[in-house]
Amino acid sequence: MLLVIAGIVCIYKKEILDGKIRLDGTVNTYIMYLADSEENEVRSLNTNLDFTQIIDIEKAKPGMNLETNLSLKSIDCKVLNGRKVHIKAIIEVDSKISSNETVEYIKEVSNLKDIQFLNEDFQVNSLIGTGSSKVYAKDTISISESDDLVEVMKTDIKIVNKDAKISYNKILIKADMQVKIIYLTTDNRINLKEATIPVVGFIDMPNISEEHICDVKYEIKNLVIKPNNIEEHSIYVEAEIEVCAQAYENKELQMIQDLYSPTVALNFSQRKIKVMQKRENRSEICNIREKQSIPEIGSNKIYDVEVMPVIEEQTLLTNRIMYNGKINLNYIFASNGGIGVNTKQTSIPFSFTMDFDGITENSHIDTIIEITLQDFVVAPDETIDVKIDLNFTAISGKDASISIIDEIEQDEQRGVSSKYSMVIYFVKPGDTVWKIAKKFGSTVEDITRINQIEDINNLPIGKQLFIPRYHGC
Repeated sequence: MLLVIAGIVCIYKKEILDGKIRLDGTVNTYIMYLADSEENEVRSLNTNLDFTQIIDIEKAKPGMNLETNLSLKSIDCKVLNGRKVHIKAIIEVDSKISSNETVEYIKEVSNLKDIQFLNEDFQVNSLIGTGSSKVYAKDTISISESDDLVEVMKTDIKIVNKDAKISYNKILIKADMQVKIIYLTTDNRINLKEATIPVVGFIDMPNISEEHICDVKYEIKNLVIKPNNIEEHSIYVEAEIEVCAQAYENKELQMIQDLYSPTVALNFSQRKIKVMQKRENRSEICNIREKQSIPEIGSNKIYDVEVMPVIEEQTLLTNRIMYNGKINLNYIFASNGGIGVNTKQTSIPFSFTMDFDGITENSHIDTIIEITLQDFVVAPDETIDVKIDLNFTAISGKDASISIIDEIEQDEQRGVSSKYSMVIYFVKPGDTVWKIAKKFGSTVEDITRINQIEDINNLPIGKQLFIPRYHGC
């Protein structure tokens, strides 16, 4: 009989190809089951499920930046016969690709005296650089001297308390790797050991400074958890972790969006580029405090609880985000006088609101949830005090398309039919002072002055305007 099926995803290789990405990794699986014997002893099976996944992304090119988030959605296990089981894991992959391109554009024109410019200010997030580093978190975790270890039955790994600081062209990273291990002893007792292993390192990144925005992601590439063959009553843990970082700076750019000359015919080329704007992160803690009554558990010992938060609805309002969802809980607890193991699934609904200045209903938000605290205590009345802290990190930003002018050529001298003339014009829907000035070869300054326009962004339809012209049209 199968009791508990769990796994940890490790991704050891990522590759960007033409029009696709390739991910190679493994799922470390742990299966707890009742042995087919008179004693119904609990045993475990640990195996690795290697995988290679190719995902089509039309615009992917070698050399681009790749971000991936992998989460284990489910593991199914079926017993085929007395010696074989079939294991199926479903992994959810969220991948993003981006590229950093140096773009040259014309900021000013000095060889023409009467050129008219339509400028617009843009705020963009310019990539300073990317970098990565491998760090190792390892430790020998001691267990009780009364426990003669037989096997590791289940493990759970989380990287929490993440922090990054910028100093002297480096990104200093610090975090904690929380480890939970369920193990079996020679006298068929099941115990839980928890430990925290520090994760520290740095990433070299030239030209980075404290005012820059820094995104840091952690990926477990390889994991070793085994009884220590050298030191008794201990378990050896080693994790190879890749830490990837991207650094951005906010830039204010004034770019020419249109131009013309009242006296000279101009030709110019214009192209659109995609940029990232208004990238910003916000993090807040949601505290879940609940009492649960689960008769199946009673006063039995809880070995572990698998906590899986799910966002069911994300609503964007002005300057805030509302989340509704649930926390799925899988209790693993003692039965049969503390020798056996059983499980029970429950859920807790949650609602959480995060303040986030600057966002609107049309903003794009990515949300990451990390579990920073989970504590389950069986009270004397056999209810369970549940304490869960969820760290919500909302990442805002949008991809925008802006136009740049990169070539300007003088075509020919326009024939001047009169040195100066005046046209009467009535404002039509969609008109702006700029469009009218360009159409008649005038200037925004002269039209505004002659017609005493106070707000050039508010032209009433049908308003009569006097338009000075400087060439024949």
